[in-house]
Amino acid sequence: MPYAELGAVRLYYERAGSGECELLLVHGWCCDRTAFSPQFDHFARTHAVTALDLRGCGRSDQPEDGYTIPDFADDLAQFCAVVGIDRPVVIGHSLGGIIGVELAARHPSLPRALVLVDPGPIDPLPETVKLFDSFAEQLEGPSGEDVRRLYAQDMGARDEDLARWIVDLMCAAPLPTAFAVNPRRRCLERCRCARALRRAHAAASCDARCEPRCNSPARNQA
Repeated sequence: MPYAELGAVRLYYERAGSGECELLLVHGWCCDRTAFSPQFDHFARTHAVTALDLRGCGRSDQPEDGYTIPDFADDLAQFCAVVGIDRPVVIGHSLGGIIGVELAARHPSLPRALVLVDPGPIDPLPETVKLFDSFAEQLEGPSGEDVRRLYAQDMGARDEDLARWIVDLMCAAPLPTAFAVNPRRRCLERCRCARALRRAHAAASCDARCEPRCNSPARNQA
């Protein structure tokens, strides 16, 4: 099984296809590389494609720390160097989109372009920060697992089997890892992501076709 050794952490990944313009698929919060399986299989017909499990997720190592957005971005940069990926198109979903923005700001010569799929608020309003603050407190409380499951149950999938698969996937990551990637901290770091996006040299495309509420903890307050 392919692992990239990044010193203190090993990241699991899968790679297929061929071509000069490689696609790097970066999953979202409490997910793993399998969230991109349909896209991985489709684009591998015409491109080189790599999908990885971020630290703490899937088959990758689960260290006690290293879960800030800059930590994840530096992991990606080191991962590309170890695996030998040159100037990929970084396709990030949710948390993965925010990591992509930070990667382009911290390592501007690395990504060829960014594709941000439902990345959440890049420059959140104060009330959004408050919502994430409340969600983080609930997640770290005695009913944290129930809170996460409720959040995962409302991802918007219309197919019942797919909806169940999403819930199972998002609830498979250890709960300590889930709140190590603290939703409140993610939101506050997104405040800096607006500046990071302006610093990034890579071309960026943001897919905002999903329902605006789909990444907000306010869904759980309905």
